[in-house]
Amino acid sequence: MNKLQAMEVFVQVVDGGGFTRAAEALQLPKATVSTLVASLEQALAVKLLHRTTRQVTVTADGAAYYERCLRILADVKDAEESISRTRLSPSGRLRVDAPTGLSGDIVVPALPDFFERYPDISLELGSSDRLVDLVEEGVDCAIRAGVLANSSLIARRVGILSFIACAAPSYLERYGMPRHPNELERHRCVNYFSSKTGRIFPWDFNRSGERIELPLPGAIALNDSNSYVQAGLAGLGVLLMADFQARPHIESGALVPVLTDWSTDSIPIHVVYPQNRHLSAKVRVFVEWVADLFAAHPAMRLRPLAAPQPVSLEAIV
Repeated sequence: MNKLQAMEVFVQVVDGGGFTRAAEALQLPKATVSTLVASLEQALAVKLLHRTTRQVTVTADGAAYYERCLRILADVKDAEESISRTRLSPSGRLRVDAPTGLSGDIVVPALPDFFERYPDISLELGSSDRLVDLVEEGVDCAIRAGVLANSSLIARRVGILSFIACAAPSYLERYGMPRHPNELERHRCVNYFSSKTGRIFPWDFNRSGERIELPLPGAIALNDSNSYVQAGLAGLGVLLMADFQARPHIESGALVPVLTDWSTDSIPIHVVYPQNRHLSAKVRVFVEWVADLFAAHPAMRLRPLAAPQPVSLEAIV
């Protein structure tokens, strides 16, 4: 038995929901497909599929083995790409994770350009503000915003994220316009907390060498950037939100900037990937594409001197 072929056949049976579709997709006799899966089950001494006259479903062991097969087959394909001409036209399944706001507002709208360049890549884009474990969850690379700590990940800095304080007109009409950061202690603020630690992030302001960093009261704290924006639009309080998300609402009048003579700390944006995983052609082109995407964004492009070499890091916020 050719185990790699058997694994490929098994994956196709699961994806297609049966032996007939798998045989058609692989252009193999149905009997060959059935024999290869049966041989795989015999070699593993486990049942991978439940078979009835009407349908084929995957067992619990089969589901776990399916995920491993996907990774192994992807690694084999990546290894082949790395030494062949297909590097010029990368293909295959690419799993990426990105924060909700960056994904929805920046990455997804630009994807037609990515697929125009790389039509043979199949992208699975996870969008959440939760930090995923790249190795454990089989993610090829992730876009992360925030301070990074030493780990087994390789990180390439691709941009910066700036913030702006603002509030809905309805909130300002009711509570007034704050003139100094200290006045926010008497206001209602919409806080953001870490999905990893549960810690509410403090607010910071800078002006002419003066720095203020303080926790602020609020009736609500969230850990999803889209929900955070909606809370501000609903008039629930003052926000300290990403510039790229705030600007369209400020231009429409739905939000009003506050404390405009103060600035806040920017945070870096990185693309991270496991250092013990071969940097395949599809991951390489995606990283380069993301770097170009942020470089073209006026609010996110790196400063001229902020282009360090990749280092081993992991986001902690």
